[in-house]
Amino acid sequence: MSENHADLPLLPLTLTAAELLGLKKPAQGSWSQIRALQYAGLYKASPIRLAGHVLAALITAGLFVGHVPIYLLGPWLPLVYLGQWNATRIDRGLADSGHRAMSRAEFHRQSLAVAGAALPWSLALLVFPWFGDLSDHVGMWSVVAMLIAGSALMLSSAPMATIVFAVVTGTAASVSFGLQWQFLLAAMVIAFVITACFGAIKVARTFLAAEIAVAGVAEKSEVVSLLLREFEENEADWLWQVDTNRLVRSASPRFAFALGRDASEIEGTSFIKLVAGSAWDSGKFAPSLHDLAERLKRRESFSNLLVQVEVASGRRWWEISGTPMRDEKGDFLGFRGVGSDVTEQRESSEKIAYLARYDTLTGLPNRLMVTESLKDALRYSEQWRTRCAFLMVDLDRFKAVNDSLGHQVGDQMLAQVSQRLELLATDNEMCGRLGGDEFAVVIRDASDRGAVDRFAAKIIDALSQPYVVDNNTLYIGASVGSAMGPRDGDSVEMLMRNADLALYRAKDDGGGNHCKFEPALHAEAEERRQLESSLRFATEKDELLLNFQPVVDANSEQVVSFEALVRWQSAEHGFVRPDKFIPLAEDTRLIIPIGEWVLREACRQAVNWPEPIKVAVNVSGEQLLEPGFANCVVRALSDSGLAAHRLEVEVTESIFVRDAQIARQSLEEIMALGCTIALDDFGTGYSSLGYLRALRFSTIKVDRSFVQGAAQQSPESLAIINAVVAMARSLDMTTTAEGVEDAKQAAMIRELGCTKIQGYYFGRPMPAAEAAAIAERSRIGREAA
Repeated sequence: MSENHADLPLLPLTLTAAELLGLKKPAQGSWSQIRALQYAGLYKASPIRLAGHVLAALITAGLFVGHVPIYLLGPWLPLVYLGQWNATRIDRGLADSGHRAMSRAEFHRQSLAVAGAALPWSLALLVFPWFGDLSDHVGMWSVVAMLIAGSALMLSSAPMATIVFAVVTGTAASVSFGLQWQFLLAAMVIAFVITACFGAIKVARTFLAAEIAVAGVAEKSEVVSLLLREFEENEADWLWQVDTNRLVRSASPRFAFALGRDASEIEGTSFIKLVAGSAWDSGKFAPSLHDLAERLKRRESFSNLLVQVEVASGRRWWEISGTPMRDEKGDFLGFRGVGSDVTEQRESSEKIAYLARYDTLTGLPNRLMVTESLKDALRYSEQWRTRCAFLMVDLDRFKAVNDSLGHQVGDQMLAQVSQRLELLATDNEMCGRLGGDEFAVVIRDASDRGAVDRFAAKIIDALSQPYVVDNNTLYIGASVGSAMGPRDGDSVEMLMRNADLALYRAKDDGGGNHCKFEPALHAEAEERRQLESSLRFATEKDELLLNFQPVVDANSEQVVSFEALVRWQSAEHGFVRPDKFIPLAEDTRLIIPIGEWVLREACRQAVNWPEPIKVAVNVSGEQLLEPGFANCVVRALSDSGLAAHRLEVEVTESIFVRDAQIARQSLEEIMALGCTIALDDFGTGYSSLGYLRALRFSTIKVDRSFVQGAAQQSPESLAIINAVVAMARSLDMTTTAEGVEDAKQAAMIRELGCTKIQGYYFGRPMPAAEAAAIAERSRIGREAA
């Protein structure tokens, strides 16, 4: 094959006009390689085209000399030359496109160069006729028409160049004739241009089809030559021959080398004995070797027979083909054939097959094998009227381990989880990994009542035992969702979906338990789907609103701030509780746009409150870890006009477990603006003094569970509140007690030393107008005091 097209894929012999012109990617073949076929030879005609344009320019100058002012005609001639010279330069740059793929940028550059070469002629057609008579005008158009015709011939491979030149100059000519009321001539120009364009496309199609056909023939010839060359040079292939007694005759050097012996040593030896190795003495042949012996015995042809052999280099895989030899009378003379060592290919195929069906990290069956096993279990259940089961297992608190200690520790933990699951499995159960920290179990026969419950309990108990990874003792748990087949689904997809719904319920119930599928879960899933769909458009439909709950000074009981709380009044679902839609928003990352809306709206309302009352806005981990969150705060403050020191951002401790570095950086950027930071729900599960020391929080909020516990005289809750208050004082931070519901609790909190109080006793969440009124009364009260 020629060097130009050695790497061409299969190219179409027919193209649409748009594909031919390069305006559309062809259905088959490569756009860039088709363009290369078209444009690689343009440079050969460049000198002729340049000379033609120069000659045409001189003829045109002769027509209008003495009529057109010299200050117009003089510069025009160099413009014609420069335009065509530039087009020639671009064409020469494409001379090597046959050895590479032509880019779209080069295609556009060449088309623009042709348009640039046509521009001086368009200017002449529009300007020069005003200085001469109609005959000169027609004469100049005749010259341009000859250039168009010549372009169609010289640029037959690249019709776009002809069309660009024809359309640009033809448009100018038809306009100039029309301006001189020569509408018949204008119509003739348009007809000529259309004819030239169609002709260029037709000629180009013929040219390109011929080029592609030639390239295809050359490619086939190259492939045949390559195969012959590989056959001659490939030392892994060898010839073998045996006689009627299946003894080796005329042993080739390559065959002897494959056996690891000398050619003289194997001559006259049994072929089966040579390749059987130690199995010859024991008589325990591999099935493939037994198949070879039977075919030789039956004297039948065979092709590409895969045989396991044992030779001097060890156990190998050979691919053997053989044909019986017969003399002129048809008597059997033996076998002749070819063979090759395919051990590496066989091992690669086995490895690929393994990787396709097993998880590389844990060694457990992967999703593909799990689904195949479940399909087989369903088929078994249908055949024998039994039940099968599918269990989905999700690790509890694994993400916290992965985020805090790194993925390497997480991977080691997953490996230990898989080992524990394998120890639980019997011949009736198959454990696999679906991905991430999600595992699955297929129970082939689950007809025994309670079998699924017992196995799920074993999983939860086994996976909840402590793990030791890199000298770290770690604790996680497991949640299990199960579905029975065919009762809960007669297909793999349905059974897996229903088990997933059950797992979702188990996680919602706090994790560490087993939940069976119930039809009601479908209704819950559908409700969740509908809620998610409505929540996506809640901000656009103005369905979200803010309520504000006051936070008061523990001693004066004057309002010092309001906490902004988002509410959703859906047109479709009515009032939706925050504990229902906020987790949904966080799971679907809708919390990010909703959180931005809350931030903007809270600042807009708070700017109307008197100084120094603040507004506190809860920020989720998804928001805080989003790049550029500080910019959202800046925009909210700027758009509303609220002073930065009057905005307090509330965050929970869990964000530091997910990505402490990014969280800290975002909070430092917010504090640099002048905003304050409050730590919400302190002490509910992630507490660490490290980030309290690293970041200057303004407020620590004591969770309502400790306040309620202290109200019931719980020693643990009282001790925790005392410790938090003492720590906050030493770190120069304020403390806010949440969930205070009566005067007795308020007095208790005041005695414990908390500086601020929030709860129903001082006000429930209220609309913005009521919050503004309370803020105004608080201002009046402070001034009166």
